Amino acid sequence: MTEHIEKIRDEMQTEGADAFLVTSNVNLYYSVGQVMMGYLYIPAEGAPVLFVRRPSGLAESLSGITLHYVRKPEQIIEIMAERGMPLPSRIMLEGDTLSHSEWLRYQAIFQSAQTLNGTSALQRARSIKTDTEIDRLRSSGKLHAAVYAKIPELYRPGMTDVELSIEIERELRLAGNLGLFRIFGQNMEIFMGSVLAGDNAAEPSPYDFAVGGKGVHPSLPVGANNSLLKSGMSVMVDMGGNFTGYITDMTRVYSIGKLAEKAYRAHNTALEIHDEIADMMRPGTVCEDIYNRALEIAKKNGLEDCFMGSRQQARFVGHGVGIEINELPVLCARMRTQLKKGMAIAIEPKFVIEGTGAVGIENTFVITENGNEKLTILEEKIVELN
Repeated sequence: MTEHIEKIRDEMQTEGADAFLVTSNVNLYYSVGQVMMGYLYIPAEGAPVLFVRRPSGLAESLSGITLHYVRKPEQIIEIMAERGMPLPSRIMLEGDTLSHSEWLRYQAIFQSAQTLNGTSALQRARSIKTDTEIDRLRSSGKLHAAVYAKIPELYRPGMTDVELSIEIERELRLAGNLGLFRIFGQNMEIFMGSVLAGDNAAEPSPYDFAVGGKGVHPSLPVGANNSLLKSGMSVMVDMGGNFTGYITDMTRVYSIGKLAEKAYRAHNTALEIHDEIADMMRPGTVCEDIYNRALEIAKKNGLEDCFMGSRQQARFVGHGVGIEINELPVLCARMRTQLKKGMAIAIEPKFVIEGTGAVGIENTFVITENGNEKLTILEEKIVELN
């Protein structure tokens, strides 16, 4: 994990910070390779130190980082003094994930330091994957596709979307899926992914997903809603591929019988968008340019009114993936970030056809030196279930 910490330090230097206190599950896993209740103190110079509250019984060092057990974060200052470590003057915290009370508590602990929001710095560091991270994504992608290949065997006439989802979830878990769908954002929630059948795909969701779904309960208003799978419906499967701690994103579309002609036309347009913007994805390409090209193709085919939703439209066509399903960069308007080697990105051109459901495609790619590598390889046409 040394390489990850050095990437964080590079971002710290850019922001003029001389320390970073990492506390969230996601970023502790990224930094030291394990989730725990604790605090990783990364100084701009010198060895980082890990302060752990739980679990007990860890070795004296983790990923080569010295470990100290503490009851509370206030002890960090005491241990730093014992180790002869200087106090920081500008310290970064995970401002977008900490509660206000936590932020104030850390401010009080490091009272002589200016506190900075380091969330974006961490996101930038994580956006460029190491070879090890890419291998984990590659493994997740293979297992993800292998489970999706079984979906036609899981369908039985008379099923509901929830029943089909349960069967897919079971196969994912049997294949080693961890069952955890990590999402950045306090109000972003989902369980393993979604199966959207028929007009449920047009139901607006409070979450910033490409398509929503009503869900089965108002406490989780997204995804399958107990729709009976009937002739003429599309069934969009968008489940998370978290087999290695790194999540691939993948969507495939199935049909109950034949669909309306417009649905096939829209799906072919999605494939056209997918293939063209995949060709654009190489180092130096600007994210906004990819999004604008996707819009141009949707408009050229007269489908802009149902692109990325109908009653509610998402304003992106792809996003970074990794430990969380929604990492940097985002393929959207006003995102002038240039793609770089090592970025892992899911592209997902989708359409919602009222009376039929959602069609489209999603695959995960990693940006290579001269182009990209597709990690989720499986038939991309609409597969009829019978």
